[in-house]
Amino acid sequence: MGDIVTFRRPKPGRKHSGNTLCRRGFHKWKPVDKPFDVKRGRLVICYRCERCGREKTDSA
Repeated sequence: MGDIVTFRRPKPGRKHSGNTLCRRGFHKWKPVDKPFDVKRGRLVICYRCERCGREKTDSA
């Protein structure tokens, strides 16, 4: 048997779930990688939001 495919449109609440939080500045940051910055001599941590995919860097 094959997979069952739904042909209904996603509801607005389902479509934009979590996106309103990011628009208001409440991101869900998760660390991605920790490269070493040679010029500054510091460890740089890259974060990515799980909901919207926005990235930021922070030096430790």
